[in-house]
Amino acid sequence: MASSDRPLNEVVFLTVAEVAAVMRVSKMTVYRLVHSGHLPAIRVGRSFRVPEQAVQEYLRESFVGVETA
Repeated sequence: MASSDRPLNEVVFLTVAEVAAVMRVSKMTVYRLVHSGHLPAIRVGRSFRVPEQAVQEYLRESFVGVETA
């Protein structure tokens, strides 16, 4: 189920720092992914929030050398 299919009160949003910790990359890498459109995010004031499901989908699609049936 895509995050857009869920009611907004059920969507878990992560900060850039939380996404960086989950992905084990720098915050700058997360900002680059957001600005390039590879990772969807919403802007709240001066900061970004990324749906947790979007992070999981990005990581799932980024596996290299893994055949999916």
